[in-house]
Amino acid sequence: MSLSGTRTNLLRTRTGAENSRVTFVELFFDLVFVFAITQISHFLLEHFSVIGVLHAALMFFAVWWCWINTSWVTNWLDPDTTPVRLMLFGLMLAGLLMATSLPEAFEWRGLVFALAYVGAQVGRSLFMLWALHGHNTVNFRNFQRITVWLCTSAIFWIAGGFAGAELRFALWAIAIAIEFSGPASGFWTPGLGQSATKDWDVSGDHLAERCGLFVIIALGESILVTGATFEKLVWTLPVAAAFVVAFIGSVAMWWIYFNIGAERGRHRIADAADPGRYARIVYTYVHMLPIAGIIVAAVSDELILAHPGGHTDFKTVATTIGGAGLFLIGNILFKRIMTGRPALSHWIGLVLLAVLTMLSGLMPPLALGACTNAILVIVAIWETRSFASGPTFEHSPS
Repeated sequence: MSLSGTRTNLLRTRTGAENSRVTFVELFFDLVFVFAITQISHFLLEHFSVIGVLHAALMFFAVWWCWINTSWVTNWLDPDTTPVRLMLFGLMLAGLLMATSLPEAFEWRGLVFALAYVGAQVGRSLFMLWALHGHNTVNFRNFQRITVWLCTSAIFWIAGGFAGAELRFALWAIAIAIEFSGPASGFWTPGLGQSATKDWDVSGDHLAERCGLFVIIALGESILVTGATFEKLVWTLPVAAAFVVAFIGSVAMWWIYFNIGAERGRHRIADAADPGRYARIVYTYVHMLPIAGIIVAAVSDELILAHPGGHTDFKTVATTIGGAGLFLIGNILFKRIMTGRPALSHWIGLVLLAVLTMLSGLMPPLALGACTNAILVIVAIWETRSFASGPTFEHSPS
């Protein structure tokens, strides 16, 4: 092994679909993030206030950013090589430390969370510099820029770990803002210039599948929460009905995302002249919205299972309508960018959710959940029927 870089080429071979597949070690890596998503939903359930929501959102951004950055790296590197596998195992350990620190990240475990996050982000970037040196000059320069950006944000992450809760949030928000603005600016760095998306050499098939798998992670967390909550409760008829309603909601979300959008999005990015552009906008940024919607909906499912009858409080209304709304907005943006057409069924769904919000005070939690998920089912059926004749991808209205 050279001190300046590896002599062995660790890059993926870009010939044929088999070389863009998601590997078993990547799926193994994802297991940490099932736990992290569960931690975020539990935190939101227990700290549902303006401050609590902001804290949960920031931690979600950090978890997503750590995961999506790793997915970009394994888009270029071959996870079946031993050095890359060892790197992923190291990131899993850092991710596990982040996940276990999440509930007290704004209390006494803030520094642990910050160090684990910075270690994952900067460590991954340094590994890429070592792996790319002498094998991919353009991407090596890109990761020089990325490393500068991550080291800059690391200052705020670590400083926040030492600060009190209020200042910690401000410092970490600055750190997240720095990292989120990096791809949008092409990681412009003094003396190094900026990257162009056409230089990123992205495998669209791989990144689309990876993001679809994260949607599965979020839906899986929702089902885990529903099952665990239902198992602990007395099985009355209203509780059983709430359990079924929650399951139907998860199925509807799966259907809306995967039945048409995910596969057509995969084809679009795979055939694009500039797949890096779609990878940056759609799969790096836009996908946060539907995933956040699934997490918020999982909180709603737990609330409705615990109290299916009686008065519907603000927390239940906000998570039930808000979760479905975030999910539909994310899918609208996803499908608009990838198809160039508005998803009419999704817009109608948002209108129906707005009407339901005005009526939410007149119905118990179970009825609110049932009506919300009925709207998602209507959206799924409408979109499916609109594509029943099999129109072409570019001109597919919904």
